[in-house]
Parts: sequence; structure tokens; C-alpha cells
Amino acid sequence: MTRAVVLTGGVGGAKLVHGLIDVLPAQDVTAIVNTGDDFRHLGLHVSPDIDTLIYTLSGKANRTLGWGREGESWAFMQVLRELGGPDWFQLGDGDLALHVLRSLALAEGRTLSAVTADLADRFGIGCTILPMSDASVPTIIDSDEGRLEFQRYFVERQCRPSVRAIHFEGAVDAAPAPGVLEAIAEANMILIAPSNPFLSVDPILAIPAIRKALRERRAPVVAVSPLIGGQAVKGPTAKLMAELGLAVSNQSIARHYDGLIDGLLIDTGDQRDDPGVAVSACATLMKDREDKARVASQAISFATRLAQ
Repeated sequence: MTRAVVLTGGVGGAKLVHGLIDVLPAQDVTAIVNTGDDFRHLGLHVSPDIDTLIYTLSGKANRTLGWGREGESWAFMQVLRELGGPDWFQLGDGDLALHVLRSLALAEGRTLSAVTADLADRFGIGCTILPMSDASVPTIIDSDEGRLEFQRYFVERQCRPSVRAIHFEGAVDAAPAPGVLEAIAEANMILIAPSNPFLSVDPILAIPAIRKALRERRAPVVAVSPLIGGQAVKGPTAKLMAELGLAVSNQSIARHYDGLIDGLLIDTGDQRDDPGVAVSACATLMKDREDKARVASQAISFATRLAQ
């Protein structure tokens, strides 16, 4: 039996998890999700990466926008604008209902991991979805415009500010969510999704107990590169790497995960650049369900070879 754990965040990560549950029994897949993007907006607790994963795996993701729910309506946002409310972060009516229910449950004393498990069950998702922590670990961007909360940088400013450093507040003292360390210890393979390494994966790795567990694990760890032809498919990965003084290459990705990964899965059109770890290649662009399953299968096969 293959027990796969995947560290994930954002749209690219959700696509890989979707592929995994197409080629493996869903109950054998555990997704550990970035919550550094979480924030409070209009008094509500919003968990963008968890919700992106839930919507993707349940078939409810908005394929046109690339975020939110399919078939969304926008009456709430229309009235909010009319009343002069902040409209920089879009909340569709269906999406709003999820945030309200999550916020109510958290206010009643439930944990984020418990609420997430309940939502996954309600959406009919068979794999396990675990937030990286039940504690708040917000991602803070040190930029040429000053200190920015992640969503202000990512959504309101659309990643335009130049990044000088990235901080994960409270990570040092944060405990992994229940089940996270057990999943890593029991896994046959661990995958790092083609999520932004600095904004989506690093918040997970910033929690000391998770990083320690990954260093001490027995299962092989394979990262899927987020780069294709020196560019990110989506998001500011390449821009961010340049601003942090890193070459935009698979070698830089491998060095970033130094000591944590055994292999790097790259796109067939990219140079291997002697990354210092085992390398395998396939067409990593995931446009449709078949693409997702293909990349997931390649990552699984690669990890299986590394385990032998």
C-alpha cells in the first residue's frame, strides 16, 4: 500500500493533489496545507489555500478565474461596494458562506484542523486534508513599500512590490496540527507540490517540528519544480527569486530544499543544471485532469525508484 503525503499550497499544489487521488486510493493521500495565507477579512477567518484545495478536489473550483467557486454570484460584493466597504479581496456569495461557517466554528472553540476535516467531509473529499498548524502563522512580506500582510501583497498589490525578506510570524512556537507528524512518519513517499517554494511551502517548513520530521523521515522526498522554461506557470515565483538574488533555475529550487529532498521532478524541456539531487523529467504543465494524473504518476514512480 502506498501512503503519500504532499506539502501543498495554491493552485499548482491543488492540481497535483487532484492527480494523486486519481491514481491512488484517496484514503492513502494526505495533504499538509499552507495556512500562512490565512487572514481575517470583514471579521471572517479566510483560509485561501485550504479552500482552493477543497474546491479543486470537489470539482467546484472556478476554472475561469483560477480561484474561488464555479458558478459564483456576487450580490454581497455589489452591496459592499455600494456601502463603501473594502472590495480589494473578492468574496463570492457561495464562498462567503464557507467563511462564515468556519468563523462561527472557530469562535465556538473548534480547531482549524477539526473544521477543515468537517468541510472536507461535507464536500465529499476522500483524502485527508491537514492544515500545517492550528496556530496562526501569518506570512509577512518585507518589501520596498514596507511591511505587508500576505494578502495585501498578493491580492491588493498584485505582487508588484519588490520583496526583501519573508517572515512567518509565530512559526518558531507553532505546533503542527494533529496528524501531521504521524502522516510524515507513516508515509511511503513525501511529495512537495509545484507550489511557490517561498510563499506556499516555506511557511510549512518554518514550523520546527515539521522540518525536523522531514529531515528524520525514512520515506523518499520528491519535489516537483514550479518552473517551466525558467518561468512559473502561475504566480510570482520567478519574480520573487530574482528579487531575493537567486538564479531562476531548477538548481536554485533544489538548493532551497537542500537536506530535505532526495529528488527533483522537472519539466522535460528544462536543463538539469546539476542540482545536486536525483532528477527525473516529464511534461509538468497541468492543464487538464489527464495532465494532473500524469504528473502525479511520474512523481510516484520517481519516489518509488528512489526508495529502492
